[in-house]
Amino acid sequence: MLTLYRCLLYLYPAAYRQEFGEEMTSVFSEAWQSMAQNLPARFQFCAREVRGLVFSAVREHLHVLLGSGNSFGRIKMRPEFRFPRSTVVLMLAIFAGVVLTIVKATGVELAYGVTFGTVWPSLISILVCMVLTMFALAAIGWGVLHALGRTGAHRMANIEIWPKAK
Repeated sequence: MLTLYRCLLYLYPAAYRQEFGEEMTSVFSEAWQSMAQNLPARFQFCAREVRGLVFSAVREHLHVLLGSGNSFGRIKMRPEFRFPRSTVVLMLAIFAGVVLTIVKATGVELAYGVTFGTVWPSLISILVCMVLTMFALAAIGWGVLHALGRTGAHRMANIEIWPKAK
């Protein structure tokens, strides 16, 4: 089945296959090995994976032909962006809200003649207090974990990064 999956990966555009092909094969191989030995479950798994692979390959070819502006459903693996495009719109809306609030506050200050003192002299002392508080909390947390012996530093030598070949 893994050979068929590797052959079906050639349906993808070459650039996509080079970037994600090895990872996709690895994930499929692990999922296939963890499947139960009953035939109906394996058949259902294969049908779902082949169908998904074919539809995804067609979607990638459409992406290559039509460009990155198309949207065919859910968010796909893309090296160009790491967050949804709607985030840009929301960030602009928040920025506009902040600018509007500053303009309104300036208008209120001018209308009523109330002037607030500048915060710059106290800002440095507040930042220093915040940094010292964070260091103190981190030191207390480290001390508690060290006292309990649960930092995990002694287990770093036992970590297996890649599974051993069978």
